Amino acid sequence: MSDVLGVVGALVAIALVMVGLAWAARSARRRGVAGSAIAGAMAAYDEAFHSTAHDTYVEVQAQADRKVPVHASDGE
Repeated sequence: MSDVLGVVGALVAIALVMVGLAWAARSARRRGVAGSAIAGAMAAYDEAFHSTAHDTYVEVQAQADRKVPVHASDGE
């Protein structure tokens, strides 16, 4: 009987951890703090394990930072 209680206790503990992580992820997404952290972590991973990924990341960031020129409205 104690084996069953141990297994049930472990399953409950795992379920509570998963619920806690889901709550933390939802909270981080609402506050908008997850995007930059994930992007930084993935950039570090790519730089370490993919030889050209860092160059690609830099180019993608440069493209994201570019602004499209807005033409003045002359009535035309």
